[in-house]
Amino acid sequence: MPDRDTLNAALAAAAGTRASGLVVRDGVAGLVLAVDGLDTAEAERLRAAVEVALRRVPGVTGVRIIMTAAKAAAPVGTAVRPDSAVPGVRRLLAVASGKGGVGKSTVAANLAVALGKRGLKVGLLDADIYGPSVPTLLGLPGRAQIEGGKLLPMAAHGITALSIGMMMAQDKAVIWRGPMAASAMMQMIEQANWGVLDVLVIDLPPGTGDIQLTMAQKLKPSGAVIVSTPQDLALIDARRAIAMFGEVGVPVIGLVENMSMFVCPHCGERSDIFGHGGAEDLGAGAGVPFLGAVPLTMALRAASDAGEPGAAPEFEGIAERVSVGLGL
Repeated sequence: MPDRDTLNAALAAAAGTRASGLVVRDGVAGLVLAVDGLDTAEAERLRAAVEVALRRVPGVTGVRIIMTAAKAAAPVGTAVRPDSAVPGVRRLLAVASGKGGVGKSTVAANLAVALGKRGLKVGLLDADIYGPSVPTLLGLPGRAQIEGGKLLPMAAHGITALSIGMMMAQDKAVIWRGPMAASAMMQMIEQANWGVLDVLVIDLPPGTGDIQLTMAQKLKPSGAVIVSTPQDLALIDARRAIAMFGEVGVPVIGLVENMSMFVCPHCGERSDIFGHGGAEDLGAGAGVPFLGAVPLTMALRAASDAGEPGAAPEFEGIAERVSVGLGL
C-alpha cells in the first residue's frame, strides 16, 4: 500500500490546492482535480503532471482523476434543467456507467427506441468514441452522409442516430487522447443536422473522464441515467459516476440495473448470476430513483446482435419513468 504522507506530498507539489478527495484502493490512487479557470490545454497539462507525480510513488499501480470546474453540486434525483444547450433539442439525456461491460450502450439504444415509441422525437448520439456500438445495436452498417456542410444522422426504428462508427471502417481503432475524443463528440453534436428533437440521448463512454467533463460543462444535460449490473464491482463505480454528476451539476434521474437476472429459455428457472437488487439498494442509499431492472435473456442478446432493439419489454416502463423525470 502506498504511503499516504508521500502521496499527499507528491499531490501538493504537483497540484497545490486544486486536488481533493484522495483515496487509495488496491494501489489505485483516485482524486478530484479542480480545473476552473484553466483552458483545455492547461487542464490536460495539470492532469498529466499529477498522474506522473503519483505514479512515481512506490506502490501506486494506477491513477484515476476526475477533473471538474468549481460550481454548486446538483442534488441527485432533482428537477431537470428546463432546456438544453443544443438548438432545436428540448432535453439532453446522458446515459452513463462507472464501469465498462455493464450493457450501457444496449440500455441507451433500447431506451431511445422506447422513448420514440411513446411519440417523442428522439435522437441517439454514440459518444462512446473508443467503442462505438450504436451502429450494430440499431442495424446501421452504412456511412453517415453530409449535406450542406452538416452531418446527417441516420434513421432506424423510429429514431435518428449518429456515431463515430458511421464514419470509419468497422475494424479501425480510434487511438486518440481524451481532449481529441471530447472534441469529436462536440463536432457530432454541433456539426450535425439533428432537426427538432424532444430528447437527444447521449451514450457516454464508461468512466469519469474528459468526454464526460466536456459534455457536462458545454452541453449542460437535462439529466443523467446511470447503468450498472447488480455486482458489487460495478456498483462501486456506479457510485463514483453518481458523485461525478453531482460534482458537475447534472441531476441524476435514476439507476437502471442491467443483467439483473438470467431466465433459462428452456425451463424458465431464474438465476441471479451477478446478484440481484444491488442497483436498487444503491439508489435507496444515495437518494437516486430506481428506474427498473432488465434481465439477461437470449432474446435481448440476439436482438442486440441483429440490430433489432425492443426485445425487452422492461424498457417500456423505464422509458415512462425517464419521460416523467425529464418533464416530457
